[in-house]
Amino acid sequence: MVRDKNSHPTVFAVSDSIGETAELVIRAAMVQFNSENAYIRRIPYVTNKEYVDDIIEEAKNTANCAIICTIILPEVREHLVNSARQSNIPIVDLMGPMMDVFSNMMEIKPHLQPGLVHRIDEDYFKKIEAIEFAVQYDDGKDPRGLSQADVVLIGVSRTSKTPLAMFLAHKRLKVANLRLVPEVAPPEELFKLPPKTVIGLTISPDKLFDIRQERLKALGLGTEANYAKRSRILEEIEYADKIMERIGCIKIDVSNKAVEEIASEILEITKKGEM
Repeated sequence: MVRDKNSHPTVFAVSDSIGETAELVIRAAMVQFNSENAYIRRIPYVTNKEYVDDIIEEAKNTANCAIICTIILPEVREHLVNSARQSNIPIVDLMGPMMDVFSNMMEIKPHLQPGLVHRIDEDYFKKIEAIEFAVQYDDGKDPRGLSQADVVLIGVSRTSKTPLAMFLAHKRLKVANLRLVPEVAPPEELFKLPPKTVIGLTISPDKLFDIRQERLKALGLGTEANYAKRSRILEEIEYADKIMERIGCIKIDVSNKAVEEIASEILEITKKGEM
């Protein structure tokens, strides 16, 4: 078909994924011409030569058109490029030359998996969602979050619940945490959870005493506060242990462990399907 240069152009955005990248590049180029008259025809998931043939046939019967492609699969991309050129259809291959350059530069072969960038994006948004969850449901702010969590951390104050929640959020786990104190009964939601979703963080009285003493010093407060008294610490630990026994949850002693080490234990538990 003779292409009419006076008609509104049609640009085929052809991809073996969703075609978003091709369309964005087309729009970025169109802006330079102060024109919104071009019609963008996005064609996603082109993963075989038969589909390519259908696209070429459509393009042949479309006046004033071009093809912009972001196809990863080599055999499909080559078939599209060759077929377009044979039919005198203008085509721009965005991915082929770029992957060749990177392959030569890095001396490795590409994965050749369509849609990887969107999987990365999805992973990123899951991480952000988990971080926001950890902030929203930190320190028992809202007990409704307990039932939505992948992991619920419980323990007395200064057992690394919040740092652990944030660390695990970066691993895409939704974590809620709850401080156990004798004067405040845990929410009923906690006892309705499957025990395998709850992790009890325990700590030795001596270690907790040292941590709380240092905490008070850092705050510029006197070390005689009830918060750091040994009698109070023993009371809290005994109370927390009773709650954990009632739930029947897994316990992890955090006394002499770094946050990364504790998080690794929790991740190992989740991988084994114990949660």
